[in-house]
Amino acid sequence: MTRLTGNERAAYVRDLFTRIAPRYDLINRLMTGFQDVRWRRKVIRLAHLRPSASLLDLGTGTGDLAREALRQVPQTRVVAADFTLTMMQVGNERYGTLPWCAADALALPFPTQTFDAVVSGFLMRNVADLPRALREQFRVLKPGGRIVILDTTRPRQNLLSPLIRFHMHTVIPTLGKLLAGEQDAYHYLPDSTEGFLSAEELAIFLTAAGFQEIGYQRLMFGSIAIHWGTKPGS
Repeated sequence: MTRLTGNERAAYVRDLFTRIAPRYDLINRLMTGFQDVRWRRKVIRLAHLRPSASLLDLGTGTGDLAREALRQVPQTRVVAADFTLTMMQVGNERYGTLPWCAADALALPFPTQTFDAVVSGFLMRNVADLPRALREQFRVLKPGGRIVILDTTRPRQNLLSPLIRFHMHTVIPTLGKLLAGEQDAYHYLPDSTEGFLSAEELAIFLTAAGFQEIGYQRLMFGSIAIHWGTKPGS
């Protein structure tokens, strides 16, 4: 699957997340040991939201990051955007209403310089054109705005590599089969992680898109990373 490109890749990803939407949050919690909740809190802290700031949660899924932003800064003006409608429908039914928006990360339906921050959770490895997705986020940010990305990253080889590989290629697909009936879909996670950029490489892509003050932190034995950066200006 990771060899698919363009429209074929987009269609595959949309179909996959449509199928796993009802169990997506539960499996995320279990396969990360509930650490994904803590990571999302950090993402929002790194967005440096001020009262009444405008925030785009891109690839929102069921709205986890948008809700966390409202928890930390209740006056935040959030938009929760995704191109998989079923994920947003599950979020709306399960957790309540947000300002949902159907949106493609490669062609965002927002004017230039709309948001103070753009955040995403486990989106960027799924997009069909990473440079274009980053350019779009740069475009819709106001000068001085922040981008924060939470995603898997290709882990470095170390003494824990066999355990990490076992977790990714055995534990995660097994959880997917038992809880969602979708073992094949959960082979996508390790495959897409190993086919994605290293944390260092993604930082280079952020620089190429025009972001400054870029930083990142590896998590979960190096298999997860949070990246952040700022659009120049004030």
